[in-house]
Amino acid sequence: MRFIAARNVAKAWLLLLGLSAVLAFVGWAIGGVRLLSIFAFCGLLLVGGAYWSFDRVVLGMVQARELAVAEAPLLHSTVERLAARAGVMKPKLYLIPDGMPLAFATGRGPMYSSLAVSSGCVSACPPAELEGVLAHELAHVKHRDVALQTAVVVLAASLIELSRVGGFLSRALLFVLGPVAAACVHLLLSPKRELEADRRAAELCDSPHGLADALLRMEQAAELVSFEASPATEPLWTFNPFLEEGLAALFVTHPTVARRVSRLRALDPEWRDKVRTEAA
Repeated sequence: MRFIAARNVAKAWLLLLGLSAVLAFVGWAIGGVRLLSIFAFCGLLLVGGAYWSFDRVVLGMVQARELAVAEAPLLHSTVERLAARAGVMKPKLYLIPDGMPLAFATGRGPMYSSLAVSSGCVSACPPAELEGVLAHELAHVKHRDVALQTAVVVLAASLIELSRVGGFLSRALLFVLGPVAAACVHLLLSPKRELEADRRAAELCDSPHGLADALLRMEQAAELVSFEASPATEPLWTFNPFLEEGLAALFVTHPTVARRVSRLRALDPEWRDKVRTEAA
């Protein structure tokens, strides 16, 4: 687990320092060594500021607002209990005004993170399923996936938005920048991170079935409820809420729900017998 966390932090910093290097190269191309040093210094300032503020950028992208304890005391209590079991600081809770049952975590790691849940997730998911979803996101916090995912998502979303400055050339720019953004996402984010978070969530909840049932519910809801957000945010969510077509198809980093549910059920191979016994 420590190796996974260290690798994610290293990737996040390599990405940010890589952006600084690109700015330095631009400065060198424009004005030689003199501008190179200026651009490099500005790039380092930008990287430092970005590392401390990317989480707020992502929360703003989905219009999340902080959820007070008085509004959802049971939800806060559940997150606090699971965070203690995971060995991380209790994250700040945010509410996303969307009917799709979704959640994501962002931040820098176990000592500073935020967890956002949609109003649809809070209202539609039974307690066991909601607990499984929260545990999955806290597993991302524990593994420091959040630092890397947040940096990658902001970079990819920025590249997509950059295409808008092209005016009548925006479609051509999107055709170029979209694949570049998607390549950055796939280069730095592996689908294995979701499978590992699923496994850890099952341990935190002492059962894999809450999360498995929640994933099935989310997949069914995606067929009935429309969801609008930047496709570049796909790596953040508990599952892929976008239809795999057009630009959104380029950013798919989650394994299929069927595969994830199958692996979760396999953690409790006697679950079918238990269901039959309870039904009888």
